[in-house]
Amino acid sequence: MVSTSKIKSVDFYRKIPRDLTEASLSGAGLSILAAFSMIFLFGMELNDYTRVSTSTSIVVDKSSDSDFLKIGFNMSFPALSCEFASVDVSDVLGTNRLNITKTIRKYSIDSRLNPTGPEFHSGPVTKAVKHDEETDEEYREGSVVLNGLNFDRISHKHAVLVVNFYAPWCAWSNRLKPSWEKAAKIIRERYDPEVDGRIIMGKVDCTEAADICKRNHIQGYPSIRIFRKGTDVREEGLLGHHDHESYYGDRDTDSLVKMVEDIVAPITLQSQGASNNISTEIKDDAKRPAPSAGGCRIEGFVRVKKVPGNLIISAHSVSHSFEASQMNMSHVISRFSFGKKITPRVMSDLKRLLPHFGGSHDRLNGLSYITNPSDSNANVTIEHYLQLVKIEVMSKSHRLVEEYEYTAHSSLIHSPQIPVAKFHFEPSPMQVLITENTQSFSHFITNVCAIVGGVFTVAGILDSVLHNSMRMVKKFELGKNF
Repeated sequence: MVSTSKIKSVDFYRKIPRDLTEASLSGAGLSILAAFSMIFLFGMELNDYTRVSTSTSIVVDKSSDSDFLKIGFNMSFPALSCEFASVDVSDVLGTNRLNITKTIRKYSIDSRLNPTGPEFHSGPVTKAVKHDEETDEEYREGSVVLNGLNFDRISHKHAVLVVNFYAPWCAWSNRLKPSWEKAAKIIRERYDPEVDGRIIMGKVDCTEAADICKRNHIQGYPSIRIFRKGTDVREEGLLGHHDHESYYGDRDTDSLVKMVEDIVAPITLQSQGASNNISTEIKDDAKRPAPSAGGCRIEGFVRVKKVPGNLIISAHSVSHSFEASQMNMSHVISRFSFGKKITPRVMSDLKRLLPHFGGSHDRLNGLSYITNPSDSNANVTIEHYLQLVKIEVMSKSHRLVEEYEYTAHSSLIHSPQIPVAKFHFEPSPMQVLITENTQSFSHFITNVCAIVGGVFTVAGILDSVLHNSMRMVKKFELGKNF
């Protein structure tokens, strides 16, 4: 059995009897100073242990072909009607998607960008419509010519007024003209405006009666509108807009006659004077509510491949014409971002860690691009060139957040074609990787031990030097030889 004395022989910390030690004032001062130093250094080490540091590196973006980039936006176009507003996407790989509607919402807005009603459902404006076969057959005009002098009077006189807003230079208007006049003549014979009075068909030349067309937010030609008696909106004694419908169906004579007769069917001769009670429910896709204002707020998102491409907002229809010189693509951008939306709370937490993070993920937010079509400023396309880079913030075990930041350069371009608002985006093949670096607990304990041992040792050395120096001074004062 090992004796106790042998075990004691390996004691590294041998004790000196207390009566053999001597306390000193300088030693007490150094002890207090060492204690405060230990506490201060421990606090700094604890702060380093709890604080997260980061390292930044540039690596190749390893996104796969199946990964798509989300573009979210909320933009207001004061002079683009929701009726024809189209969101299109294209890229360098040949992708070309027109009139995206599934993830897009549209709201009619006034000149002050305030919404004027619920969500506007534009429907399939890209659907081709049928016309009468082109013949040399002569026809007699049967529709009433409407202008600023008689439009309001006739619209209030008849229960229903069906109007063709056209432009003489428009090819689609010219194709509609024969079938429109034939249908109007048939309807006039079946429902005599002077005797029956329930319905009448008219036409407005928008090059001659521009004010009427502007009041009814006509931007594409031809536009067929259905006005119902009693739907006028008056504010402060002034005539406002009409609540009415737009017709998007086929434009051959038979289809037009059927459309009109379907409207007249529920209206009796006795009820035409009180048509406010007539149901105006739209039961088919050919007739939908017309826009209540001339502007449009477009919001939502699209998914695109991570290759250079374009997001284009424009007026689009395969059966309407647009006057390029009068198209105004002015817009105000409330939100335009790439990738998933980061909540304000997460963004705030990340900014405490990375003060410059998120500084360019919404570069276009709140900016306005306003033009005014005129002789010197017509046919203006507004282009935005965006270069974006992916940023990932990762801990040691998983990805914390993914964000896209971008630069933006905008310009106004004169073009002979229909003006558009174009956002050209170009993703970078590189990405920024920000990695969190946390200190291990073992490293923290090692540093704490080093602080305690180091301060204790240095304080002991200083105490020994100070004590011996004081002894030497005392001996010198007593005149002793040493």
